[in-house]
Amino acid sequence: MTKHSYDKEFKEQAVQYYLDNKDHMTVNEMSKNLVTVNEMSKNLGIGASTLHKWIKLFTGTGEFGRGSGNFASDKDKEIARLKRQLRDAEGAIEVLKKSIGILSK
Repeated sequence: MTKHSYDKEFKEQAVQYYLDNKDHMTVNEMSKNLVTVNEMSKNLGIGASTLHKWIKLFTGTGEFGRGSGNFASDKDKEIARLKRQLRDAEGAIEVLKKSIGILSK
């Protein structure tokens, strides 16, 4: 297994993704399970322990604040939100492609 190196901007965006969504976690009506950090980390393509570590590091040191984060403007915040949304959609498309491949056999 290879070790990945992520830049500070990606780490900050990952933590911001968690902070933006932790209060909006929904209950899955079928299983009554909360959407977890594990699911968020899968959406980001990183391990859950990595995301937990980044959350602890950035929120513990105060280097990365809560709420609106450290975006220079509302435009930058919107761009980051759209990038996260695109990343989530691309992940969903990959899952659907794999599902179609499995079902078509």
